[in-house]
Amino acid sequence: MTRVSTVQNYNVMTSNLMRAQIRQSDVGAQVSSQKVATDLKGYAKNAEMLTAMRGTQTKIAGLMDQNKLVNNRLAMQDSGIGRVADSTKSAREAVANALAAGKATTLMQQLQAAFGDVVQGMNTKANGLYVFSGAQTDVATTSATSMADLTLAPSTASLFHNDQYITTNRVDEQTSAKTGVLGDALGTGVFDAFKQIQAYVDANGPFTGNLTDTQVTFLKGLLPTFDAAYSGVVDIQGKNGVTQKRFEAAQTDLQNQADTLTGMVGGIVDADMAEAVTRLESAKLAVQASAQVFSSLQQSSLLNVLK
Repeated sequence: MTRVSTVQNYNVMTSNLMRAQIRQSDVGAQVSSQKVATDLKGYAKNAEMLTAMRGTQTKIAGLMDQNKLVNNRLAMQDSGIGRVADSTKSAREAVANALAAGKATTLMQQLQAAFGDVVQGMNTKANGLYVFSGAQTDVATTSATSMADLTLAPSTASLFHNDQYITTNRVDEQTSAKTGVLGDALGTGVFDAFKQIQAYVDANGPFTGNLTDTQVTFLKGLLPTFDAAYSGVVDIQGKNGVTQKRFEAAQTDLQNQADTLTGMVGGIVDADMAEAVTRLESAKLAVQASAQVFSSLQQSSLLNVLK
C-alpha cells in the first residue's frame, strides 16, 4: 500500500528545513565576521569574563595613550635641558679659550650666543605648551632675551615665570611619578654665572683685545661657577632620563599586557575558521537534504494517489 503524506509530515519537514536554514545563516555569519557571535548572549558562560577583560583592555589602552604623551613631554624636556647644558658648557669653554689665548676679542659675542641658546632651551615647548613653566604652560618660562637683562632685572628670580607646580603622572595602575621640571630650578645657577660676567662688564667695560691681569683673575674665578652650574643642569637631565626609562619600561609592560589580553579575548570571540567552514558545508548539505525530502513529500499527496 502506498504511504500518503499528512499534515504532520509537512510540519515536521518544514520545521527541519527552517532549523537547517537558521543554522546555515548562523554559521555563515561566523565565517563572514570571523567571530563566534555578535553580542554577549552568543558567548553564554564566557560573557562575564569577556566583559571584565574588555574593561581591563580599556584601562590599559588609556594608560598607554597617557604614557605616549608623557614620553613625548619627557623627550622635549630632555632636549631643552640638554640645550641649556650644552650652552653652559660652551660659555665655559669660551672663557677657558680666552684665558688660554690671553685674548678676548670675540668672548662677548660667544657668551651672548651661548646665553641666547640657554634662553631657547629654557623656553622649550611640547605641543605648543612651555614644559618648564609648571602649571602656567601658556607663559614663557623666562622673559630674559640677552645678558643685559640679567643685571637690569631686580633679581634673577624675577626673570622666571613658572609656578611651583610639578607635574605628576601615573606610570601604571599602582604607581605615579613626578615628571615635571621647573624653570627656576633648571636655570637659576646658569643665569647667575652669566650675570657675574654682565655685572663685571657693566662696571668695567667689555672684554676686548688682550686680557689684563685683573680680567684674567676675574675669568679664572668664574670657571668654577660655570662648572657648578653645568653640573647642576646635568644632574637634572640625568633625573629626567631616569624618569624617561621608567615610563618606557612601563609602556613595554602595558603593551605586553595588551597583547596578552588580545590573545585571551580572541580565544573567546574569534571563530575557528577551519571548523566554521566545515560546519557551514554541513549546514548547506542539511538544508539541501531537508529541501529534497520536503519536495518528495509534495509528490506523495493524496491527490497524486487519486489520479
